Amino acid sequence: MQLSSLPSNIQTPYYYYNIELLEETLRLVLDESKRYNYHVHYAIKANANPVLLKLISGQGFGADCVSGNEVSCALECGFPANQVVYAGVGKSDQEIELALKNDIFCFNCESLPEIEVINEIAQRMDKKVRIAIRVNPNVDAHTHHYITTGIEENKFGVYLYDLEHVITELVKLPHIELIGLHFHIGSQITDMTAFRGLCIRANEIQAKMKEKGMVLPHINFGGGLGIDYQSPETNPIPDFKAYFETFAKFFEPQPNQQIHFELGRSIIAQCGSLISKVLYIKEGKKRKFAILDAGMNDLLRPALYQAYHKIENISSDKLEEKYDVVGPICESSDCFGKDITLNATQRGDMIAIRSAGAYGETMASRYNLRNLPQSLFSK
Repeated sequence: MQLSSLPSNIQTPYYYYNIELLEETLRLVLDESKRYNYHVHYAIKANANPVLLKLISGQGFGADCVSGNEVSCALECGFPANQVVYAGVGKSDQEIELALKNDIFCFNCESLPEIEVINEIAQRMDKKVRIAIRVNPNVDAHTHHYITTGIEENKFGVYLYDLEHVITELVKLPHIELIGLHFHIGSQITDMTAFRGLCIRANEIQAKMKEKGMVLPHINFGGGLGIDYQSPETNPIPDFKAYFETFAKFFEPQPNQQIHFELGRSIIAQCGSLISKVLYIKEGKKRKFAILDAGMNDLLRPALYQAYHKIENISSDKLEEKYDVVGPICESSDCFGKDITLNATQRGDMIAIRSAGAYGETMASRYNLRNLPQSLFSK
């Protein structure tokens, strides 16, 4: 179904998902990752719509979770427990217990205090826990400062200068089994040199660990691959070939070491659009405002990150004009874009905000007591 042919009688705003594009993207991810026997876990925080999760799990992907509810959701939607990884700097006792009861594959741990608590809970439950240490590699992803996670000092991961100490202490914990290292340097990365830098740093860390007689069976490089927000139709699928080739070329795995990735945005973003209707056209002296029935509660990224999304009037073929495209929320930050070129727009026109499949529906709220957006699928 083309955006221009979407039904106009469905209550807006809603998220529309192109299932054909998602299936094509999943096939390409699997084809390119299997060249190197890489393991891919889908990052549920990007989009937790159950229809999409069941489709993704059915293709054989694992799941990357960052909360206890995400762990439960992953299991309910068909992801095998032995392919579920659980990250996050602030896992509660209840969330740890939930993951332990379900015998998930691995906890990605971000501090020694967290590991010590997991050991205590595992001891009480008579469990042995597989963990990977999330290492903060001090590699700059050169992206928005809110989504850069791999440089010192921030809340994520174990700092390089503290890694040896953490390993020394955790090997004393009887209910902890260290099986790997975990990295994640940020999101919306389109320059492969950032991932090349991560590979080089991971090689250095592994070499130092090997000198001390320690080789771990798993390395997890997280995610972070970006998409083309400017041209979603021209580039609907990211360059997974170049992405995986970068790690194959620059990372030096140890014998029989399994390599994992946690991809979210790059898999799901381009298949989703937020569909809205124009409520009013408000004209000022210098600007025209297209006021939509969708707001920042439906799609938070522009207000939170000043993020760009391509905006289209899918009802009009008239001459183009410029508008500030805004929502109805009582916040000045409720703006999807300024000086946006649209075909001449009027009340009732349908507007598509593109590339909204990731961090759109999953970040939606009921701020101003508004309804949550519904979902529509292409088949």
